[in-house]
Amino acid sequence: MALPTLRTIGFIIGIFLITMAVSMAVPGLTSLALDHAEDLSAFMWAGLITFLIGLALVIPGRPRDSQLRPRDMYMLTTLSWLAVCFAGALPMYMLQHISFTDAFFESMSGITTTGSTVLSGLDDASPGLLIWRSLLQWLGGIGFIAMAVAILPLLRVGGMRLFQTESSDWGEKVMPRSHVVAKYILGIYVSITLLGALAYRLAGMDWFDAINHAMTSISTAGYSTSDASLANFSNATHWVAVVMMILGSLPFTLYVASARGNRRALLRDQQVRGFLLMLSATCLLFSLWLWANSDYAWLDALRLVTVNVVSVVTTTGYAVGDYTLWGGFAVMAFFYLTFVGGCSGSTSGGLKMFRFQVAYSLLRGGLKQLVHPRAVIFQKYNGHPLDEEIVRSILTFSFFFTITIGAIALGLALLGMDPITALTGAATAVCNVGPGLGPVIGPAGNFASLPDAAKWLLSIGMLLGRLEIITVLVLITPGFWRH
Repeated sequence: MALPTLRTIGFIIGIFLITMAVSMAVPGLTSLALDHAEDLSAFMWAGLITFLIGLALVIPGRPRDSQLRPRDMYMLTTLSWLAVCFAGALPMYMLQHISFTDAFFESMSGITTTGSTVLSGLDDASPGLLIWRSLLQWLGGIGFIAMAVAILPLLRVGGMRLFQTESSDWGEKVMPRSHVVAKYILGIYVSITLLGALAYRLAGMDWFDAINHAMTSISTAGYSTSDASLANFSNATHWVAVVMMILGSLPFTLYVASARGNRRALLRDQQVRGFLLMLSATCLLFSLWLWANSDYAWLDALRLVTVNVVSVVTTTGYAVGDYTLWGGFAVMAFFYLTFVGGCSGSTSGGLKMFRFQVAYSLLRGGLKQLVHPRAVIFQKYNGHPLDEEIVRSILTFSFFFTITIGAIALGLALLGMDPITALTGAATAVCNVGPGLGPVIGPAGNFASLPDAAKWLLSIGMLLGRLEIITVLVLITPGFWRH
């Protein structure tokens, strides 16, 4: 890789690190305002270290004649997320006096909006620490939207090129230049966050909890200010969380289209309609099952199921009670729901709804071809043809997605994890969901008791899942490093 290219990559990473350093002022000032001045030094030192490293990368400048090719973007994307995760770990390492492994795991889980945690005693934790965890997830959410909209389609990762020329993403009605849509998305992201904080406050939370949960809801990330997660708050806040999680799991480019006059952009989108239909049907049927097989009243069953199902499907990771105690059917159902995810161009992880819809379309077309061998069947999705390259990229992503979960699960099993912990831990990391299943990492537990090697392995899984697998895997191929 040429020196001008490396300087350009370093310059951009430096900008990200300086942004992280400035962001550390928020939890520092929060600690000072809420009478926890003793925590200020941790954020000051972490911010200073991060700022100096970022400044050292920025000072050499960006070469004028350097242009990043798609292959260079793979390197930039992976290195920038790693650098931001290391920076995010510094305040927690200094503040909590935990191992750097735990601090990095917590930071990686936050930036990738996974929501798995090694921390406990959150109800009595420092306000600076709590707001920093939430801020990491909020920044990670908007960062992934930007990457999904601007970078992944150009890299032709995982079939996301399907949305590169779609009217909801890059058409005339949305924007002529990428920086224009970025401003719109940031404005919408901030607006929904502020409205969510107000809604949480009206539902009974104090302002501090409301702001934290608004940030982690819209980013479909799941960090809470209580060990009991949403169960520690009123029933009204549960319904606010449901709305916020759904809003975060819809394509933000469609919000841009709506803001620019296309009022029916969301309703006309095939992915959004399928996602909302799937959520509604799952919550209704699951609620009927729980109501019929438990002592819960109908409204309580509906609330509990809706919060937990929406949380898992949107890869947020909030929990209201331990749903693994509902029986074997519930455990298997939540395991399957772990893989679904939200829509492309949203803050959620998982396989994404459009891949399931494309797979169904291909299956239906294949069955028609068997019945009518000589028929010419055109495959379309959202009004656009499914060419061979798109199908191949989706199949490639799905294959490596499955292989990655299997490999990480085997690695966890080698480290002594039981099968349930190993399999669901791998799945929840790669899908960026948060809690797994079982007594150790289930919704009532956390990841603190896992060995350090398991935490590093899961951190790799979180990064792979957030960056759509292939973006990272391409870096270990010999062909990538050939001139």
